[in-house]
Parts: sequence; C-alpha cells; structure tokens
Amino acid sequence: MKAPPFLTAAGHPLRWRLLGELARSDLAVHELTTVLGQPQNLVSYHLGKLREAALVTARRSSADGRDTYYSLDLARCSDLLAGTGAALHPALRLTPPVPADAVAGNVLFLCTGNSSRSQMAEAILRDRTAGSVEAVSAGSHPKPIHPHAVAVMADRGIDLTGARPKHLDEFTGRRFDRVITLCDRVKEVCPTFPDQPRRAHWSIPNPAGDPAGLPAFTRAADEIAGRIAFLLHTIARP
Repeated sequence: MKAPPFLTAAGHPLRWRLLGELARSDLAVHELTTVLGQPQNLVSYHLGKLREAALVTARRSSADGRDTYYSLDLARCSDLLAGTGAALHPALRLTPPVPADAVAGNVLFLCTGNSSRSQMAEAILRDRTAGSVEAVSAGSHPKPIHPHAVAVMADRGIDLTGARPKHLDEFTGRRFDRVITLCDRVKEVCPTFPDQPRRAHWSIPNPAGDPAGLPAFTRAADEIAGRIAFLLHTIARP
C-alpha cells in the first residue's frame, strides 16, 4: 500500500518541525533558522519540498520586500490527514469542530489601520464563540472602518456598523492570552504586553490596497475565518 501524500511530505523530521512552527504563526526563513537552529540552505530546501506538496505557501512581506513569509495551509493539512486516517482504517476520524462554549480567554488582533482585517477578525471570533472569548482589535495608525469590511461582515450575518478604530496604545499594559498580528508592517512595531501572551502572525494582504475591491475583502474574510476555525482548537478549555 502506497504511503498517503501527507506522510510522504511531512515524514522527514525537519519538515515535521517546520510544520509545527508554521502551525502556530507565519514566519520568515531567518525566523525559522533561528527557532530550529538549522542553516538557511537546509531550511529553504525543506520549505521547497513542503511547497511542492502544497502544504506551505509563500508571500513577500509588505513591510520589507526582501523577506518572504511562509504560511501553513491548515485546511489542506486537515484534508490530507483525514485521508491518511481513512487509508489506514475507516474508523479513524479527525476531532469534530469545537463548540462555542468550550473556549475561553481574550485575544487582541492587530493590523496597521484597524479598518478591515483586524476588525473582521475581532468580529468573526466574537461571533464564533458567542462572546465566550473576549476579542478586541487595534491598529498602529487607525483609520475609519472600510465600508467593504462592513459589507462583507453583513453578508455573514455580523453587524460591524458599531465598530470603531482603536490605537494599539489603548491596550498598553493590558493582559491578553494571545496577540495576533495580521499585517507585516504592524508585526515590526508590535509592543510587548504583560505576562508575555502567545504571539502569532497571520500574513494577510491588505484588501484595501487591492484593485479588485470588494472581492479582495471577501477573500481576506474567508482566510481569517479559516484561521479562526483552527485557532479555536488551541484556545479550547481542557
């Protein structure tokens, strides 16, 4: 019996470690080499193998075009893992979705303008958890909420009309369980917070800068919603 594609791609020890790091945050090569303690050429080689398997994607940083952020496609991993279990035995299944009342904590989402990405993330997480997780958002240079963000959320049954842009200084000194940056620029200026909350970076393109207009906001919202679906498993109560 031929080994399932996921095992072939992820079976190497270093590739497995890469997947583990990228499951927590989007990272650049120099960050991965530091975390893993491996030379850049070796890390780049195995990242290439993961990209060939379509498990990992790469995107140039909008803050520094010399950097490239690598992201793990958790949805594809989920699909491949489901197929891996089924290939071994039909009784093997992935865990079901996390119910809204099974999660708790507080999460801060950050982007530059706090006008679309972080606002949508805040609204989606609050909606998905029925308020059991306290979700807030802010920006390093706040701008008015983008009307396309309001429209996209309305299509999902979420009202964003009462949202307001907030400066990240508003939350200085406040304790969070997690701080998630959604744009490359704010990642570079993200302040420290008490008790060292878990940090993660989601390198999501700014839809406001995309000439596609509304469809770009829909794509951003879809990606954010997908990432939040996996985030819920990491903030579920024991």
